[in-house]
Amino acid sequence: MIPMTLNTIAQVVGARLYDVRDPEALVTAPSAVDSREVVPGGLFAATAGARVDGHDYAAGAVASGAVAVLASRPVGVPALVVEDVQLALGLLARHLLEHIGPTVIGLTGSVGKTTTKDLLAQVLERHAPTVATDRSFNNELGLPLTVLRADATTRYLVLEMGAGRKGDLTYLTGLAPPRIGLVLNVGTAHVERMGSGPADVAEAKGELVEALPADGFALLNADDPYVLGMAGRTKARTLLYGRSPEALVRAEDVRMDDRARTAFELVTPSGRAPVRLDLIGEHQVSNALAAAAVATALGLDAAEIADGLTAARRRSSGRLEIVARPDGVTVVNDAYNASPESMRAGLRAVKALAGTRRTVAVLGAMGQQADASRARHAEVGRLVADLRFDVLIAVGAGDPLAMAEAAESADQGVAVHVVEDVPGALRLATALVRPGDVVFVKASSEIGLGACARALAGA
Repeated sequence: MIPMTLNTIAQVVGARLYDVRDPEALVTAPSAVDSREVVPGGLFAATAGARVDGHDYAAGAVASGAVAVLASRPVGVPALVVEDVQLALGLLARHLLEHIGPTVIGLTGSVGKTTTKDLLAQVLERHAPTVATDRSFNNELGLPLTVLRADATTRYLVLEMGAGRKGDLTYLTGLAPPRIGLVLNVGTAHVERMGSGPADVAEAKGELVEALPADGFALLNADDPYVLGMAGRTKARTLLYGRSPEALVRAEDVRMDDRARTAFELVTPSGRAPVRLDLIGEHQVSNALAAAAVATALGLDAAEIADGLTAARRRSSGRLEIVARPDGVTVVNDAYNASPESMRAGLRAVKALAGTRRTVAVLGAMGQQADASRARHAEVGRLVADLRFDVLIAVGAGDPLAMAEAAESADQGVAVHVVEDVPGALRLATALVRPGDVVFVKASSEIGLGACARALAGA
């Protein structure tokens, strides 16, 4: 954040000042929408959610060091009052970018955004000051909050951009116009909001490359036909990455060790270099190549990129997060979110990690799958059986029952159990898990299975 007075911020966002003793007081730290994350010198943005209204926490935020509150009504402490807090944050973020001018990198995709963002940030941080999206703050509130963490020294701004419906990426790229746009893949996440199938998802994701300037780069996954088809929707230069021989940035000689970590030879226009990822699962190769493509567009050579990828570690919780218990049980918490694509990748990664060890899958519902939801859950159940998991605990009524029925009817020896809720899943898993087992926990975030994974990991 570059220092700005309350008066200046009010002019930028069209706010009225209330209960402000010193309009020239400086905001010198990033903004927050959670009063527990306020830092001295920052700004607290009071937003109203379905269950919590940030205005109720305004006084506490100021007591914790916030210079003022960005609010939609007076709150009894120094405040900048606007009609729309979310819109005001966006205006402030756009103003900041116009003054500091970093290279903005936007990335989107149905799965893998956060992992790719974390890998890319760790590659770029070795070469220049970099700010990247925290956790998965990739929406209309999270993106401005990330931008407002940047300052005059920031060279690279890595922005994860989520799209729940058509038009979302047009809005986000309007707040933070990217020079580099990265599209990972097109899957079924949010399909019920975007239309009837992958083509509708691709239409929404392609808004990112449409926003790129002619001197920018559109980095497209050569292994995904829907992403590849976006090349005609941008005036930017295109660079393909992937496992395909046609990709300019690609992986060769891909192999996996006995801990399910992947190694490969990175090939870029500048040469070749070996990469050994610390993350589990062969699907991580695509995420690593996506990060490598961005770094290539920015001028890093193959050796620099490979060194950064090899040194990178998992940063975000709930994404194939591995905890080894003293009794030899390994808990893999992948419960931040779920789609058919990420379910398949996670199940295969965990089975590779387990080797000959006994495996337990604790799986809940995948949200936003529209009319195909039951069929997609059944496909997951069949994969659990095909991979020869020893135990499946399906959590919740509705679609998880289709998962359980499919696993049981496959007749591959999976012990199938159905429980109503997360507490029931924890009780049953605690009773069934044996020393040495590998336990995989995954569902869409609203199911709350992360709590089960954390409890199992600490058992």
